[in-house]
Amino acid sequence: MKIKLHKPNTSLKADLIISGSKSESNRLLILQQAFPNITIENLSTSDDTQVMQKALRSNDNVADIHHAGTAMRFLTAYFAANVSDEIVLTGSQRMKERPIAILVDALQSIGANISYEEQEGYPPLRIKKSAISKDKVAIKGNVSSQYISALILMAPSLPNGLEIELVGEITSVPYIEMTLQLLSQLGIEATFSENKIKVQPKKEVENKTIVVESDWSSASYFYSLIALSEVSSNIKLSAYKEDSLQGDSCLAKIYEHFGVKTEFLENTIVLTKEQEHNPNILIQDLKSAPDIAQTIAVTCFGLGITCDLTGLHTLKIKETDRLEALKNELTKLGAKIEVTNDSLHLKTSEVIHENIEIETYNDHRMAMAFAPLALRVPIQILDAMVVTKSYQSFWDDMKEIGITVQEVK
Repeated sequence: MKIKLHKPNTSLKADLIISGSKSESNRLLILQQAFPNITIENLSTSDDTQVMQKALRSNDNVADIHHAGTAMRFLTAYFAANVSDEIVLTGSQRMKERPIAILVDALQSIGANISYEEQEGYPPLRIKKSAISKDKVAIKGNVSSQYISALILMAPSLPNGLEIELVGEITSVPYIEMTLQLLSQLGIEATFSENKIKVQPKKEVENKTIVVESDWSSASYFYSLIALSEVSSNIKLSAYKEDSLQGDSCLAKIYEHFGVKTEFLENTIVLTKEQEHNPNILIQDLKSAPDIAQTIAVTCFGLGITCDLTGLHTLKIKETDRLEALKNELTKLGAKIEVTNDSLHLKTSEVIHENIEIETYNDHRMAMAFAPLALRVPIQILDAMVVTKSYQSFWDDMKEIGITVQEVK
């Protein structure tokens, strides 16, 4: 579906409830399999979380997780330790192009029985029942943190727990710490010191209800809208905490550069545009929060700000090569932009072309990151329903705040 977006005639005003964090939800679903007496509230409504639930509940010997990278990584480790016979874990064509050898190698080194069905190093995977007896594993620290979290989540159900050595530079630390904090909430002992993570085995936990905080990645699009809006705009979002487990909560600090104020109330944040406060240049290392890079880059373009974003090496293996995708679409809009394997460099631009069709590349974040530009020029989004991967009600919420969302036949 293609949609066309137009800016509202008035200031942005809305009070929205955002679905639970996909990152927290998917971690908790894996833990709930090991400890069924965990109750999860405010679970994400995203496609990725629904795919995860379906795979965990199914008795089929094939699990198709479509575009859900988190599900692929977490389920690879989960099934390696828990499959009753064997299962084939597969996904979309793009998923079959996303490397997973680093995680598979780590799992095989401790006794997992995993083989490749098609291309070496890539899904689909055939995972057979095995007895994982070793309790030490090494994995690169600068790969996707989801590989590391996958190992952490399987560790409590192993006979002797697991010691994970992170080799080299460690990136995306907040996501690793999120996983460890969730274990801590369940009374599972785990430590993270220097380059080693140690998780103790646990047979059972006390009855526990965990309320999932709303998704900060989803909040990023509203930060962008406020940054691009008039001074009188005001958006309330629930349910958020100031002491968030999510690395993307750094948004609140980063968007101060654009004059966006975040007020923390009880389970709610209020976003307001205080004043025009645009720096001439934004320099930001996003190695701990790469998922908000697209939103920040588009915000800077819309405000005519030069930006240098680094720490983006994991964006090459997401739903698409997000750096090249950003370069392609921003260039169509009139941007002067360069990308490397791990960085993005955007120069100040005084022109934004109107009615450009934005390709989304099967990537939910491409659609949502570009939507706020409607406050500057009319814009069209192709394959707009790709947003349901992480944010089912995104276009309805855009309408709620006043953006005109028009389906184009």
